Amino acid sequence: MTAILSRLRTRGWLTSAYMLPLSAVMALPFYYVLVNTLKTQAQTTGSPLALPTSPDFSTYRRVLNQVPVAAAFANTLYVTVFSVALMVLIGAMAAYALTIRPTRFNRRFGKLLLLAFVVPTQSTLIPVYQIFVKLGLVNSLNGLVLVYSAGSIFCWFVIQGYMATLPFEVIEAARLDGCGPWQIFWRIVLPLIRPILATVAVFQTMWIWNDFFTPNVYLSDPGKSTIVLEVYTSVGQFQVDWPAFLTLSVMALVPMVVFFVAVQRHIMSGLLSGAVKG
Repeated sequence: MTAILSRLRTRGWLTSAYMLPLSAVMALPFYYVLVNTLKTQAQTTGSPLALPTSPDFSTYRRVLNQVPVAAAFANTLYVTVFSVALMVLIGAMAAYALTIRPTRFNRRFGKLLLLAFVVPTQSTLIPVYQIFVKLGLVNSLNGLVLVYSAGSIFCWFVIQGYMATLPFEVIEAARLDGCGPWQIFWRIVLPLIRPILATVAVFQTMWIWNDFFTPNVYLSDPGKSTIVLEVYTSVGQFQVDWPAFLTLSVMALVPMVVFFVAVQRHIMSGLLSGAVKG
């Protein structure tokens, strides 16, 4: 017993010995960003890693007065909420249809959808952009939501793997009781796959909120900018206002950090449920 406790204690010390330096390295960028939001431009460029001698919050007030932060947050929230809802709904419905009816056509169609994972987004950018121009969806938040709906394929892929492990006796029993396909989907399947839906929704939310490439291509009206685009516009061509840039970065990061901390248990429960079922 004593030997076992000694080995566990030694293992704990060894774990701490490499985890603490690793944590310090991981935390260094966050420290750099946070402390430099409390400095002037001269202090930031002169001693970027030093603690602020007297915390200066004027940059936060200046950014809030000069940058349409509230509008950018509202635009980002609108695009994120509707895009994630659309992606998860389409992905779940596609997974349900292809799983509940494993015909030869559906199996081949599922393999065809997998090709979407090997096609780079950049290779389809020009034709998709031209189509959106003809439809009048460029420089539109609704158009951006439609672009993001292509992420339904990722949702379908993840949800289908989880859905294949469901007890189909329950679905057959519901069918014998007279439930139609829509009733089975809404009342039985969706509640059963709630853990993986939450996990997928969290991953897609973090992707869309932090995405720069897609809104930079499809949005040009400053009034429709997302928060990440506002961070980018604070970078000038010949001069960078580093305190403003870092302050906007903190403002963009804080909602996602709070969101991740609040929902991380759903991520773990969804992944663990899928692992156990698999």
